[in-house]
Amino acid sequence: MSSAIEQKKQVVEEIADKFKASNSTIVVDYRGLNVSEVTELRKQLREAGIEFKVYKNSLTRRAAEQAELTGLNDALTGPNAIAFGGEDVVAPAKILNDFAKKHEALEIKAGVIEGNVTTVEEIKALAELPSREGLLSMLLSVLQAPIRNLALATKAVADQKEEQGA
Repeated sequence: MSSAIEQKKQVVEEIADKFKASNSTIVVDYRGLNVSEVTELRKQLREAGIEFKVYKNSLTRRAAEQAELTGLNDALTGPNAIAFGGEDVVAPAKILNDFAKKHEALEIKAGVIEGNVTTVEEIKALAELPSREGLLSMLLSVLQAPIRNLALATKAVADQKEEQGA
């Protein structure tokens, strides 16, 4: 009997560590998805470096309490799967939100973004943001604009003086 309890304690520790280590964690209800759809979802998440696992709700509740995320316990009813994100905070939300749009059976229930329990609306708003690469390219464009404008103005002045001299 004690070995079963020890195994459960290890699983609770594992889940709590994942909650603490993950920048973005999302809980979804996957009822109604068939095997091929779940496989497709797992593949998309795996390619983005996101771990997607199913745990017993009782163990997940204990892990959430251990990680001081008790607000998550309300969402832990019925069959749930949890996506643990890595570096990119937006990636799990974006992939799961896009998949939920195509497959109505997938329901986003709650999440944890950088240690704070979030609502479904906040996760969907996060999913609508551009990717990290997109945001970086926007920033680069904004930073380059003054230099580009200066170069264009200098070229225009040089062209104007060249025309006056000719």
